[in-house]
Amino acid sequence: MKSGIHLLPRRSPWLIGQAPIDCSISLALIRSFCFFIACVAVALVPFRTAHSSVGVPDLTLPWVTDEARVPRVVFRMFDSKTIGGKVSYHAYIPAAYGRSEARLPVLYWLHGTDGGVGGIRPSAKVFDDAIEAGKVPAMIVVFVNGLPRRLWADSKDGSSPVERVFITEVIPDVDKTFRTIAAREGRILEGFSMGGYGAARLGFKYPSLFAGISILAGGPFDLELRGPRAQRNPLLREQLLREVCGNDPDYFKAISPWFIAEGAAAALRDQKTAIRHVVGARDDTRDLNRQFHERMASLRIPHDYTELPDVGHDARALLMALGERSGEFYRRALGYARAEATK
Repeated sequence: MKSGIHLLPRRSPWLIGQAPIDCSISLALIRSFCFFIACVAVALVPFRTAHSSVGVPDLTLPWVTDEARVPRVVFRMFDSKTIGGKVSYHAYIPAAYGRSEARLPVLYWLHGTDGGVGGIRPSAKVFDDAIEAGKVPAMIVVFVNGLPRRLWADSKDGSSPVERVFITEVIPDVDKTFRTIAAREGRILEGFSMGGYGAARLGFKYPSLFAGISILAGGPFDLELRGPRAQRNPLLREQLLREVCGNDPDYFKAISPWFIAEGAAAALRDQKTAIRHVVGARDDTRDLNRQFHERMASLRIPHDYTELPDVGHDARALLMALGERSGEFYRRALGYARAEATK
């Protein structure tokens, strides 16, 4: 008898139950199956490579900004597991932080379209003056780095996971680094322009994280990205749609606070989230902001809406015009959450 696969008779049955299997047929099937698997594995190599390139964060983006050298503002960098590199942010620390061991609430400030480093100095001064005058409660103000022109959302292709970095890494790093009230009752989310859009979409999407949401002259609130600012800057519109949404208009609509609000309305009511929405009467985004206010009203989302006379699209002018009303809102937001936490 020859050695190898013919040690068994050619027609010897292997009994599985009562069904005989022809060895020669089985071996042929096995060989064919192995060959098929090998061919599939080779064929899939380029597809695996293409898939692995999708979702890789782009480390050439300015995840680390220049340091703003401003009184009472510190510059912080940390290692981000999400992007596999460094991420930075700035934090205004009030004088009250050094006067006691008390934990302070945190206001997260989301910048506008082109990034926020240039606006840190004037914004920090507005907060510092108001806190020192007792008009605003003592709190840490974190100036988040949301990258220029990224809509405070994760890009469709994964190259700029701005939302994920902020929610899952920046907030925990702030709570780890500073003496904060590390809970919903100690957090307010505020933003201007595209940052106002970000405050709406992220505040509505994560109502368990923020006691207050402050939407200042937010945008773009239209679902076609054809508002007055987009019409004046068609290249910006093209860039947002391409780099954030992968030229997918449905993705732009899906990340919009216009739609997120619908799913969040009940939670925002139940958690008594304090929401304010403010725009200048001379701001060219006023009409779209007014439509978003009407959208929130139609969804029965409690909020305060204000149009400030003689104010255009200017963050500092808007904050100055609000005056002591900001302090009232911040205290109310934190008070809502404290009452909820003691139930």
